[in-house]
Amino acid sequence: MASNPHFRVARVAPESPGGVWTYASLGGWAATAGADHGHEFVISVGEPSERAVELLAMTVHYNRTGRLGWAHTLPIGDRHVEFLWLLPITEAERDFKVDQGLEALEQRFDDVELAYSRVDRASAV
Repeated sequence: MASNPHFRVARVAPESPGGVWTYASLGGWAATAGADHGHEFVISVGEPSERAVELLAMTVHYNRTGRLGWAHTLPIGDRHVEFLWLLPITEAERDFKVDQGLEALEQRFDDVELAYSRVDRASAV
């Protein structure tokens, strides 16, 4: 990534067959080097995926002005770094969130036992 030479992605294999693959950005914090905090991002998928790497790269690039937020935080040294979990949603789910609110969408995900690691899943709404 030319705009962030620190950017890398770590891929973690599942512990057992059928488990999820986890991808995490490394160096995403450098996208907001002028701020006192930075972000890293995590995404889980059902099988190895170059698309997961692309999504992390796009998210880190988008966040270069610090637009993203809202997550659990972990202070590391003098710099505050947040890890944000990416969950791709459908257009219908986005519309539902806008209309009903985030908590209603999260409840819907719980109700249908959302398969969050499947990028080809059906919409929950």
